[in-house]
Amino acid sequence: MSDQPSFEPQIVAFCCRHCAYTAADLAGGLRFQYPTSIKVVELPCTGRLDVLHVLRAFEDGADGVIAAG
Repeated sequence: MSDQPSFEPQIVAFCCRHCAYTAADLAGGLRFQYPTSIKVVELPCTGRLDVLHVLRAFEDGADGVIAAG
């Protein structure tokens, strides 16, 4: 066993309200679990995602960002 703590990346997922967010909501309703290190942000549309949102996520400590439509 290693004495080093395991790294769990913090991910921000920008999700379209009509597609990816609905799928994430359905997964929660079916009691599927995903890591707590994934933070889901609902957008009206992925086309509304601005580079400033992505940069702010990194400034706030995210290790990665995903845009899901």
